[in-house]
Amino acid sequence: MTPNLIRQAAVVLSNLLEFNSPADAKLSEFFRNNRDMGTKDRAFVAESVYGVLRRLRFLSTVTANEEGDPDDARKLILAWLLRVQGKSIRELESVLNEQQKEWAHVIKAKSTDNLPLAVQADVRDWLWDKLVAQYGEAEALTIARSMHEQASLDLRVNTIKGNRDDVMAKFIAENTSGETNISKTPYSPLGLRMASRLNISKHVLFTEGKIEVQDEGSQLLSYLVAPKRGMMVADLCAGAGGKTLAMGALMRNTGRLYAFDVSEKRLHSLGQRLKRSGLSNLNAQSISSENDPKLKRLNGKFDRVLVDAPCSGLGTLRRNPDLKWRQTPQDVAELNVKQANILARAARLTKEGGRLIYATCSLLRDENESIAESFLAAHPDFKLLNAAEILRQQQIDLDTGDYLKLLPHLHQTDGFFAAVFEKQSASKPTAEVEPAEVIAAEVEKVTETEVAVAPKAKKAATTKKEAKPKAEKVAKPKVAKPKAVKA
Repeated sequence: MTPNLIRQAAVVLSNLLEFNSPADAKLSEFFRNNRDMGTKDRAFVAESVYGVLRRLRFLSTVTANEEGDPDDARKLILAWLLRVQGKSIRELESVLNEQQKEWAHVIKAKSTDNLPLAVQADVRDWLWDKLVAQYGEAEALTIARSMHEQASLDLRVNTIKGNRDDVMAKFIAENTSGETNISKTPYSPLGLRMASRLNISKHVLFTEGKIEVQDEGSQLLSYLVAPKRGMMVADLCAGAGGKTLAMGALMRNTGRLYAFDVSEKRLHSLGQRLKRSGLSNLNAQSISSENDPKLKRLNGKFDRVLVDAPCSGLGTLRRNPDLKWRQTPQDVAELNVKQANILARAARLTKEGGRLIYATCSLLRDENESIAESFLAAHPDFKLLNAAEILRQQQIDLDTGDYLKLLPHLHQTDGFFAAVFEKQSASKPTAEVEPAEVIAAEVEKVTETEVAVAPKAKKAATTKKEAKPKAEKVAKPKVAKPKAVKA
């Protein structure tokens, strides 16, 4: 650690505290513009700025002793080192100037007795009130504090190309320290958990498509969909396709799997992952919205429809701590409208006897149970299935009731919610459902954008060349004063 390294971290943090775009995107841009930075220095910058974001309200409290200080970002990093990492002033003396040493003594001596619970939880007041209303004060504080920790690195083994025991054995054989740095995930039959974070993207198991980075909770959602061989399955909000690829593997590369999303950029990322996966049953389509006309021909065709809905992401605060400062009650209210609309549209894609799965990575009842209950009230042709029973049928012992509800402090995963609905058969006889091959032929008649292709093709097709983002200039050493954290 050097004075210059602390200065660089403060420059990045000051930029992140504007909260005008995702923290991970800004951090990645900084590293692209500073390619000569060493691995250890990169790790310090990333860990320190994310550490401050996780504990921002608490750290703002212990540093709030002067007004108009132009070095607030640097002071926040110093407070993180002293009050969160447990560093002593003596350990840091060599990298601090005289003024910073004065700060250090004030920060170290600052009393934190009787802090408001929302400050201890490190969330805004509105979010704290919602968590307390749902879980009670004690559990709300436990949940919030569990988000102060860094998430584990979870991997999913791609069963099209390998099995968990063999992959685990290879990682163990590579470990020369003698310590066990990998274990099987407790719930997902295909998951592995790394004790330390590695650059998996360059590992041979990753480049060969035998593993994917995927939180265990996300893996469990794919099992909750329970796709089977030969089925027609749709992922209506596929994004970069982590769950899509997991479902394709569970289908053993049979049937027809459709990935829909409004973002061509995310689907392009799915195309890159598809090449490694070995799957050939996946068809990715760009749509303008849930009401895109190209979906009309598919009404009533799907055995399974997954809606991994756009949400606040408040279950992923271990990975994305900036979300708890960026999201607002108004954002959640707008998301609720979008969630209800997408779920209602997905219901029309589901065939009789088929299942519709609604999922979020949110902790809030507003985005979870409330949406599920409203959907059932408006759609009497659907019934709620017991999530625990569906998992039990696949030898997964995890009982959270009718809904799947995962919490970091209980399950060591991101926070997830999911509900499974089954579409009831009509009382009158219905026409025989067309086989997947006939349906696939119908789909090809629709004018559509092919965003990802089967791995046998030479290149993943896109409608237009992806524009490379312009790199912003690196900020000057002077650190701007960050915005104050409001309750």
